[in-house]
Amino acid sequence: MWREYSANFIKRNRASSITVIAAAFISALFLSLLCGLFYNFWNYEIEAIVLEEGSWQGRISGTFDRDVVLDIEKFANVEKAEINEELSQGQDMVVDIYFQNMRTIYEDMPLIARQLGTGDMEVEYHELLLSRYMIHDPQDEEPPLLMAFYLAILLLLSVSLILIIHNAFALSMNARVHQFGILSSIGATPGQIRACLLQEAGALCVIPVLLGSAVGVALSFGTIQLVNVLAAEIPGRHEAVFVYHPIIFAVTILAASLTVLLSAWLPALRLSKRPPLEAIKNMGELQLKRKKNSAVLAFLFGVEGELAGNALKAQKKALRTSTLSLTLSFMGFTLMLCFFALSGISTNHTYFERYQDAWDVMVVVKDTDIIDFSLKDEILQSNVSDSLIYQKAEALCVVPETEISDEVQGLGGLEVVTGGSVSGAQGFYSIKAPIIIMDDRSFEKYCKQIGVAPEVTGSIVLNRIWDSLNSNFRYKDYIPFLLEEQDTMTLQNIEQTERAAEISVLAYAQEPPVLREEYENYALVQFMPLTLWERLAPILGNTEPDTYIRVLAKEGAALSELNGIETELEQILAQDYVFEMENRIQEKTDNDLMLKGYMLIIGALCALLALIGIANVFSNTLGFVRQRKREFARYMSLGMTPEGMGKLFCIEALVIAGRPVLITLPVTVLIVGFMIGASYLNPVEFLMEAPIIPAAVFILAIFGFVALAYYLGGRRLMKCSLAEALRSDYME
Repeated sequence: MWREYSANFIKRNRASSITVIAAAFISALFLSLLCGLFYNFWNYEIEAIVLEEGSWQGRISGTFDRDVVLDIEKFANVEKAEINEELSQGQDMVVDIYFQNMRTIYEDMPLIARQLGTGDMEVEYHELLLSRYMIHDPQDEEPPLLMAFYLAILLLLSVSLILIIHNAFALSMNARVHQFGILSSIGATPGQIRACLLQEAGALCVIPVLLGSAVGVALSFGTIQLVNVLAAEIPGRHEAVFVYHPIIFAVTILAASLTVLLSAWLPALRLSKRPPLEAIKNMGELQLKRKKNSAVLAFLFGVEGELAGNALKAQKKALRTSTLSLTLSFMGFTLMLCFFALSGISTNHTYFERYQDAWDVMVVVKDTDIIDFSLKDEILQSNVSDSLIYQKAEALCVVPETEISDEVQGLGGLEVVTGGSVSGAQGFYSIKAPIIIMDDRSFEKYCKQIGVAPEVTGSIVLNRIWDSLNSNFRYKDYIPFLLEEQDTMTLQNIEQTERAAEISVLAYAQEPPVLREEYENYALVQFMPLTLWERLAPILGNTEPDTYIRVLAKEGAALSELNGIETELEQILAQDYVFEMENRIQEKTDNDLMLKGYMLIIGALCALLALIGIANVFSNTLGFVRQRKREFARYMSLGMTPEGMGKLFCIEALVIAGRPVLITLPVTVLIVGFMIGASYLNPVEFLMEAPIIPAAVFILAIFGFVALAYYLGGRRLMKCSLAEALRSDYME
C-alpha cells in the first residue's frame, strides 16, 4: 500500500518531484566534477614537482661508503634509499631517501642522521613536495597554507552542494505535514510514514545521483583535455593525464546518498513525534510562533515590508539552509578570485618587476668553472649592450665585533637584527660571505659605476644588512652592516675554517652589480675579479658547478632581437659546452600565456560556483513560493492587489539575495586582510588588482536569479485557483 501511495504522490506532485530529482542530479554532478578537478590539479602539481626536482622525500649528505644505502633501508619506515650520482662526488655522497609513511619524516630523518654520525645541517627535506601532501615541519611557525586553502574551498563548495539536496527535501517534507497528520490519525504508524518517505527518496534520487556522478566524471575528463589543448603552446609544460581514484567516486556517491537519507529521515522523525491533531491543523503554511515587528522593512516599504518581514521570519529555519548555501558559494567564489589576485601580485614583485631591467638573456653553462671557460672574449664582444660572466662560491668572513655599524648596534646588535642566526665568539663574528666571481672586464666596469679606481687585486663588499625589525621581506629596508674601516678582510673555507686568505677591500658598496640574483639577508657578499679568484680558489674552493652569462640587449629590443642574440650565443657555445638559455621577453610571454590558462580554469571554476548558487536560488525560492499558496490567497481575499503582491515578492527577494552578500563581504574582507598581512603586501596594490567586477557580477547574478525565481513562482501562483489552494492537500 505504501509503495502505491508513494508512487501516486510522485505522479500527482510532479513539480515537487522534479525539484528533488534536479537537486540530486545537479548536486551529484557538481560534487563529482569539483572533486575530480581538484584531484587532477593536485596530481598534476605533484607530477610537475617530481619532473622538476625528483620524487625524493628526504636527503642526507656526508662522507659514506656505498653500503650506507643498506644501513638506511634497515630503518622500519624507509621504503628505499638511493645514491644521487649527479650530486655525489667520490665518498662525499648524497643519498635520496623514500619513506613508506611520509608523515613521520620530520621525526625519522634526525634519527637516521644521528645513526649515521652526521648533523642536522646535512639533512634536507623536499619541502615543496611534502607540502602538497599537507606535511610541514612542526618547528615552522608559518607553514605554507596553499593546500589547506584549496581544501577549505573544496569543503565550502561541497557543503553548499549537499545543502541543495537537503533543502529540496525540506521543502517537500514541510509541505506534507497536514497529509501525514491525516494518515497518522487513521492508524499509520511512525515507522510506516518513515518507510514511505525513504521509499520516495530512493525512487527519486538513486538514478539522478548515479547519473550526475557519472556525468561529473565525464566533464572532469573533458575539462582536463580542454586545458591540454589550450596550454599546448606553453614551453616546458608536461601534458596533464586524467586520473580518477575510485575513492573519489565512492565519496561522491556516499556523500550524496547520506544527504538523501538524512534529508528524508530527519523530517520523517520530526513528523512521527508530532500529535496527529496538530499535524492535521498544519495546512503546510509557515507560521510565526510569536509575532515580531520588522521595523526596518516596515519603515522602508510600509505594510508590504511588514508582511514580508513576518513571512521571512516564519521561514527563518527553512531559509537558514538557503542562506548558508548561497553564502558558501559566494564566499568560495570571492576567496578564490582574491587568492589568485594576490598570487599574481606576489609573482610580479618577486620576479618580473624585480629583474626586468637586470637581464634579457641568461645562459647557464653546465658543469663549467669560470677559470676553465675559454670563450670569455667571444661572449663579451657579442653585439649586445652589455654582458657579464660570473660564477658563485661560498665562504665565511671573520669580522671583529667592533666593526659592526652604529645603525646595527642601535637596533640592539647583530644577534637581535639577525634573529640569532649570527652569533659572536671571542670578540669576532663568523658571517656568511657569498662570493660573486666576475670576469675582469665586467668587474672593472662595476668599479667605475660605483666610483672606484678599477683594480683586480681586491674585492668590493656589499655593505648592507636587512633591517628585519623595521621592514618586512616584501619591502626590505637596508642599513650599513660594517663601519667601513677595514682595508682588508679575512675569508675562510666554509668547510675547513683553518684554511683562510686575507684580501684587500677596494670599496664598500650599497648597490650590487646588475645581476639576476637574490642575496642573503645577513651576509657580506663579496664581488671579486677572476684574476683574484684564481689565486684564492685553491684555498677557499666551494664554487657552484655552473657558470652564468648575463646579457643585456640594447634598450627597447624586441623579441626577434633577443632571439638573434640567443642564436649567436648558441653558435658560440654549442660545440664545447652543455648549457641552458632563457629569454626574458619569451619568459614573460610564456608566463602571460600560462596565466591566461590559469584564468580560464579559474573562470570555469567561478562559473561552476555561480551555477551552484543559482541552483540553490531556484531550489529554495520556487519551493517557498509554491508552499505559500494559502498565505497569498488570504492576502488577496483581504484586498491586496497583484501590484502589492509583486512589491511583497520584491522585498523578500531583496532580503534573501542581500543576506548572503552582507554575510560574505565582511568575512571575505577579514580573510583577505589576513592573507595580505601574511604576505606583507601593500593593501593599496591589492585594491588596484582586486576582482571587484567579477564579484559584482556574481552579486548581480544572485539578485537577478532570486528575482527571476520569484517572478516565475509568482506568475505560476497567479495562474492557479487560489480557492482550490485553500482546500487541496496537494501542491500541484
